[in-house]
Amino acid sequence: MNKIARFLQEHLDGEVFASAAVREYFSTDASVLKIPPQMVVYPAGKNDVRKVARFCWQLAEKGRLLPITPRGRGTDQAGAAIGSGVVMAFPAHMNKLLEIDTKQRMVRLQPGANFGAVQDTLQTHGFYLPPYPASLNYSTIGGAIANNCAGERSLKYGPIADWVDQLEVVLANGEIIYTERVSKRELNRRKGLSTMEGEIYRQVDGLITDNWDLLKKYADSRQVSKNSSGYNLTAVKQSDGSFDLTPLFVGSQGTLGVVTEAILRFAPYTPQSELLVAEFASLEAAGQAVEELLKLKPCSLEMVDRRLLEFVQKHQPDLLKDLVGEDGAMPEVVLLAEFDNPSHKRSKLAKKAAKAIEGKVKRLRRSDEFYEQQRFWAIRHSAASVVNFNDSGRAALPIIEDGVVPRRALVEYIEKVYQLLDKHHLEAAVWGHAGDANLHLQPLLDLSKIAERQKAFKLMQEYYSMVIALGGSVTAEHGDGRLRSPYLVKQHGLDVVELFSQLKKIFDPYGTLNPGVKLHTDVADLVPLLRQDYSLRHLADHLPRT
Repeated sequence: MNKIARFLQEHLDGEVFASAAVREYFSTDASVLKIPPQMVVYPAGKNDVRKVARFCWQLAEKGRLLPITPRGRGTDQAGAAIGSGVVMAFPAHMNKLLEIDTKQRMVRLQPGANFGAVQDTLQTHGFYLPPYPASLNYSTIGGAIANNCAGERSLKYGPIADWVDQLEVVLANGEIIYTERVSKRELNRRKGLSTMEGEIYRQVDGLITDNWDLLKKYADSRQVSKNSSGYNLTAVKQSDGSFDLTPLFVGSQGTLGVVTEAILRFAPYTPQSELLVAEFASLEAAGQAVEELLKLKPCSLEMVDRRLLEFVQKHQPDLLKDLVGEDGAMPEVVLLAEFDNPSHKRSKLAKKAAKAIEGKVKRLRRSDEFYEQQRFWAIRHSAASVVNFNDSGRAALPIIEDGVVPRRALVEYIEKVYQLLDKHHLEAAVWGHAGDANLHLQPLLDLSKIAERQKAFKLMQEYYSMVIALGGSVTAEHGDGRLRSPYLVKQHGLDVVELFSQLKKIFDPYGTLNPGVKLHTDVADLVPLLRQDYSLRHLADHLPRT
């Protein structure tokens, strides 16, 4: 154990590890990148986080940078959960559901709490968190907030940003602040504080006020349903003068502060729903059906394509047995539309939906029975077969997996994705949130080969340029991380990215908070970080302690 690790261990209640085995474990997340940390801390509570932040701040004042990277279960696909300094792993100790208030419909949580476990607990009370991600069973609340996660029901209920009420955050210098929407009067009081918190309120208010026209112009130019790229500056200050720093921290991936507690709102849980499963012979017909179905406001509108179905049929044939396709012929697209309205209304909506698309659909099934619906959802969830695929070095890589475009451009988006894959002779399936025009795809590549690594970077450049040209965002729900940082100027423009840099400087003047994530990383920086092998071993159900 090095000198700094020993010093921290003497002053923290949690554990500090610097062994080669632990550093190797935490050198990767779910991305294609690798950065070994100097040490790993399992903070026991907020005071440990404060001490680490303060220590790194004091080192930085003396000219030595020891970065801090907050981490949940490491499911981040863009490299935001790895770093070269201190990785703080929250699931070890700070994993509690602290309080549930069913009257106010709020839950207080630590960042390392497992999303799925929280969901299970809420459901026993008749509630749930609607923006649950597909990875809920092995991801954390802190990671969900850091990436502004979304999921299959975000079409109706929005991303997690819409459900975060308050945050407890440790700032770069070790101060703790509590964020919430405050009145203009309270804002002025906080701006008068002589602490770092006061300085942040003063400077952020000035930054937004001075650059409002530029920020609004950019926001209006990207007509997408979800966006986790950059920082959400336009949501901070409202027309009535009220002010809330919470939207800045949601989606910030640990670059502005370290979340140590969160209060989230939740909604009544209705397990009964109506599900339509529609198979289409062409992409065009599916696109027209999406337009019709959106008019009826389903809570979910998901899709998988023929490439995914054929991949699953080849590698896990029993998974979709009797569920999709007739006479061995796979449809071009399958849509799943779900309605969770009150019982008297959802049946009518499902009937309307079926009628609206009957002339476009190849095969249509409808279900209001829970267990039958779970079988149908296996069609959409079969994407996990692709995500976990690894065969003789070839793996499904999360390098172009979260672009979102305006809904009107969905079909064009999918067509251009196919053209790009065919151009590079790549095998990849497409699935995702059709209602949001947010696609996920992971092409099969072998990173042990130089030509394949070069192809990966070429593919990223062309894919993200295409998404931006369609008026979209490089990330809807997974965050910029390191992987998408090089494309922020192309998406947001140099002036807006300069504002992001100024914001980062306000919160993190010495650059100790997850540097290289979101900002100040270019493609040349990523080249030496690219793994030569890719797997999801780190998701093993334990944390190393030796």
